[in-house]
Amino acid sequence: MVNLTSIWTRFSGSEVFWLSLTLLIFYGAQQIQRRWDTALLNPVLISIAVVSLILLTTQTPYASYAQATRLLHFLLGPATVALAVPLYRRIHRLRQMAGPLAGGLVVGSITAVISAIGIAGSLGASPLSLRSLAPKSATTAIAMGIAEKVQGLPSLTAVLVILTGILGAVMAGGLLDWLGVHEPAVRGFAIGVTSHGIGTARAFEMDEEAGAFSGLGMSLNGVLTAILVPVLLKLLGLMP
Repeated sequence: MVNLTSIWTRFSGSEVFWLSLTLLIFYGAQQIQRRWDTALLNPVLISIAVVSLILLTTQTPYASYAQATRLLHFLLGPATVALAVPLYRRIHRLRQMAGPLAGGLVVGSITAVISAIGIAGSLGASPLSLRSLAPKSATTAIAMGIAEKVQGLPSLTAVLVILTGILGAVMAGGLLDWLGVHEPAVRGFAIGVTSHGIGTARAFEMDEEAGAFSGLGMSLNGVLTAILVPVLLKLLGLMP
């Protein structure tokens, strides 16, 4: 037992260990989803659950884990920029759909904010919770920044953003099929607007064109949400 404890202490303090473990868990989660081919086994959801269980079991502070895996956070920037590459290959398609996409973006962004506030408010959520919930459909970094500016709780917002992304990734495909929406560009853009990065990853699994337009929807919705949330909260009297 002493030897096992000393071995764990040595490895748990290594950034390479946590980084490798995280990548291995995510790879395993991907294989599970491919094996059973269902959106319910979302790799991000599985990875979060497994990593959280390991951190709780080993009593490892999240701050230590985040520090050890900071390379992954850094790579999110280049990965987001890289989403422009498949979109650029479809620039003519984008120009043809510019008008409808702009309309869908505005309606989708406003609906995401208003519906979240309306549903949570009707269930008795506090103004603080409503301010934290409002930017949930923007990508995590933008949503947390918005929450801080409108005096919400960025930590709560981060959790809500992740849950929104996972739910979108799991439910979007079936819901769009039920609605009869089969055009890849339209499906992808809708997923990106509502489910940001996690949904975009799922959209790329469906179709490359869907993934490209999902990345566009995610980016534009992040910008528009940053503009809309303070204005809508002010109009609704939720700003302190």
